[in-house]
Amino acid sequence: MGRTEPVGAGAADAAQPAILARWAVLMLLALGVLIAYVDRTSISSAIADLDFVNHFGLTDTDRGWVNSAFFWSYGLVQIPMGWLVDRYGVKKPYTICFVLWCAATALTGFMTAFAGLVIMRIIVGAAEAVVMPASYRWIRNNFNEGQSGTAVGIFAMGNKLGPALGAPVAAWLIVHQSWQMMFIVTGLVGLLWLVPWVLTVRNDTPKASEMAAVKRRAASLPLSRILRSPMVWGTMVVNFCYGYFTFYCMSWMPAYLVEERGLSLKESGLYTFFSFAGIAIVAVVAGWTADRIIAGGRDPVIVRKAFVVAGFLGACTVILGATATSLDVALFWNVTSLSFLGLTTANNLALCRLTLIPAPAVGLVTGVQQVATSLAGGVAASLSGWLLAVSGSYELPMKVIFVVLIVGALTTIVLLRPKYAPTLLPDDGSAG
Repeated sequence: MGRTEPVGAGAADAAQPAILARWAVLMLLALGVLIAYVDRTSISSAIADLDFVNHFGLTDTDRGWVNSAFFWSYGLVQIPMGWLVDRYGVKKPYTICFVLWCAATALTGFMTAFAGLVIMRIIVGAAEAVVMPASYRWIRNNFNEGQSGTAVGIFAMGNKLGPALGAPVAAWLIVHQSWQMMFIVTGLVGLLWLVPWVLTVRNDTPKASEMAAVKRRAASLPLSRILRSPMVWGTMVVNFCYGYFTFYCMSWMPAYLVEERGLSLKESGLYTFFSFAGIAIVAVVAGWTADRIIAGGRDPVIVRKAFVVAGFLGACTVILGATATSLDVALFWNVTSLSFLGLTTANNLALCRLTLIPAPAVGLVTGVQQVATSLAGGVAASLSGWLLAVSGSYELPMKVIFVVLIVGALTTIVLLRPKYAPTLLPDDGSAG
């Protein structure tokens, strides 16, 4: 009866596997979004390949539309996907969509007409729409405020290492095989991820007896109430501004480095890797640092906003790369400006999708915010293509990025405030 120590030790021993399992699933989510970003950004290396361009007869404007096709369907399906995971869990919707986007990526290698190319990109976009709502739904359910910056930073490494690894791998496959083989390989290899996902992740689809309560909790913050929140609209602007720069880099960086700076396709892949590896590393360090400051008693909103603003302002150094006459200086600021944005990454996501959002509606709110992020991708890809066509230089598209980053910093300061955040309906407050 008096052996209290073994009981305590047993409780600790029992908790340890659960803790390890939680971080293991987070790593799977990070790997899943990495694969998603490899599949969505492989097109950027393809449009820098002369054989690909000639095969489909692409103009600069066409290249912009091919880049942006993914984002239009991606944005259109975001809110339905957020609604879905709030009610039916993460595992099954994610599994089905993962298979679909990998298959569409592989099938891109068999396309012979421009219309078929665009259709495959639309399918990839619609299927990948599940990734963010599902991932943030799971993170909110499994990590507290003092861990959310680190958790989101680790997760965000996936969507930065995706283009970092995807660009050189895609370039290598195109150079040594073909653009067709690049799409086939990147699409099919990703399917290996399904094995640990299916075997280790708990099925979180609610039972029939639980469904009424789950739907009631999810409905405690309806879409109409979300859209009346100034903070939500502020987060959409901020996510647009953040996404505009990152998606420009995903869509156009290889072509910029080849056409404007005279690098080979393989060299462009290497410098794209450095840029996205930089933002990934800074994102994790910044998220962890903010968590430590918050754990010391500082206000989470103030701390995370400070990091977000610093990241936007640091990324404004992109203008120094755009106007540089020296190749070395241009490459330095090309890498450094995107790395600076890592200060924003994890802290913006933790603030906008976790800290200020009631738990029952994380999936839906994330879906709403992802509409703006998707719009950023579509606008950045297509507008940059048009600006390149009319100006004949990449300097004008990069000057637009500078303006967008300033808007992001100002919006963070003005609108990302707790008093503007959405709140649960009074009758269902206890459910959140």
